[in-house]
Amino acid sequence: MFYRFIRPIVRFIVWVLNGHLHVHHKDRIPEGNYILVAPHRTWWEPIMFALAASPMEFMFMAKIELFKNPVLRFILKHAHAFPVDREHPGPSVLKIPVKGLKEGKLSLIIFPSGTRHSAELKSGALVIAKLSKKPLVPVVYQGPLTFKGLLKRQPLEVCFGDPIYIDRKTKMTHENEAKYDQILNEAWNKLDKEQNPDFHYVAK
Repeated sequence: MFYRFIRPIVRFIVWVLNGHLHVHHKDRIPEGNYILVAPHRTWWEPIMFALAASPMEFMFMAKIELFKNPVLRFILKHAHAFPVDREHPGPSVLKIPVKGLKEGKLSLIIFPSGTRHSAELKSGALVIAKLSKKPLVPVVYQGPLTFKGLLKRQPLEVCFGDPIYIDRKTKMTHENEAKYDQILNEAWNKLDKEQNPDFHYVAK
């Protein structure tokens, strides 16, 4: 209920700050729930992706430190966020999203690289996709990379790719992880070139 209440408010705030969010190839999103996977470029990407893929509701990971503030904890929990200890992740990092995806009501937003300043892909998204039997949907954000750019009303672009399915029988060996890492990177590169060939991400 809170998620559906807050979403139009957030959409209005984005519109006031920047203007309309431009969404491309939403028709590529499969039926049912899924896992949105993206290269991490800004802290507001989860918001843009959640708005772009509306009316689907999303779970997402948030660093455990954010849950120490009682007000922020209330907002995050009711927005379907769950805490992750980056230093000591633990099994809940997989169990919580897999359970949520299997229930079928929520999708998941995840950044396989983990941080905005890393190009190294983690295997978590692949394992979650395998265990939940849900497809990975590549998505990219192109637009301002600083809050100042956001306020200058530079265009916000979200582009969805075709779903990627992982066979449950696939073993998560280093070889297979590398294979899917390459598939994901190629999918993101394809979307970037498709949306704007001149776009180049530079970590801020």
